[in-house]
Amino acid sequence: MEHICTDVEKDKFNHVGKNKDRMEAISRPSLNYWQDGWRRLKKNRVAFVGLIIIGTYIILAIVGPKIGAYDYTSTNASATNLGMSSNHWFGTDKLGRDMWARVWMGARVSLTIGFTAAIINGFIGVLIGGISGYYGGIIDMLIMRIIDVLYGIPYIIVAILVMMVLGSGMKALIIAMVIVGWIGMARFIRGEVLGLKEQDFVLAAKLLGVSEFKIIYRHMIPNVVGLMITTLTMAVPGYIFSEAFLSYIGLGIQPPDCSWGSLAKIGAQSFRLYPYQLFIPGFFICTTMLALNLLGDGLRDALDPKLRGQEK
Repeated sequence: MEHICTDVEKDKFNHVGKNKDRMEAISRPSLNYWQDGWRRLKKNRVAFVGLIIIGTYIILAIVGPKIGAYDYTSTNASATNLGMSSNHWFGTDKLGRDMWARVWMGARVSLTIGFTAAIINGFIGVLIGGISGYYGGIIDMLIMRIIDVLYGIPYIIVAILVMMVLGSGMKALIIAMVIVGWIGMARFIRGEVLGLKEQDFVLAAKLLGVSEFKIIYRHMIPNVVGLMITTLTMAVPGYIFSEAFLSYIGLGIQPPDCSWGSLAKIGAQSFRLYPYQLFIPGFFICTTMLALNLLGDGLRDALDPKLRGQEK
């Protein structure tokens, strides 16, 4: 005879299921903020693939030029515009230079510029935004008026003017990106600090006599560090693209040095006859920007305190 569950039995089963879930939650190891963020990032497969791609490119940028048998500056008149082969894995350019070595040397330059500019702009933005949001009043008004003036100037125009004054090279590119690149981070940190400075833990620190410097950089900034890292990660593709654009129009890295942007510029000159010379650096520029954006989206979700502990 078929057994029909009564309402009492159903309630009993639901109660047992809830107790089981509660016991599993208690049995889970206690994780701090960063451990929980790493756990959630690994569950996001798309973001984790982006992390693997960026990690692979960084490793190859370090060791890639040394793996091949050719130096990135060596020319060979008898091996010009060769396609991909066992000797030249990415082919050669119009001067017979090995594309494999040049692509990964270019990756070293492009990634260095992108990450360095993001870190410097992040530090400046956190410093200025934290001071502006915490002190308020005349200081905040003065800083925000300066930011409004700088924000109204097109970024690429500033970069071009700086490059024309300082010349080409990696240092000049980083300086050009830093002059106005910190504005976005400063405005973001200011907004967050304005919301945090009235919180109870900040007021308690003030009552205990904690210095204002320690309140900002020990109690307030750590509460936005996750969003700050996410913002920096998503800013790196913009700096890499800016470097590629400036190098493409002739204001960036100059021969015999190379970057992905300068390689794309050289490849565009012979695109119809040897399209691989443009496709290869273009492919790495596109996949790097895509991977960093996917990683940034994943970090945004993984480091969001509001989402902590919500998923099983």
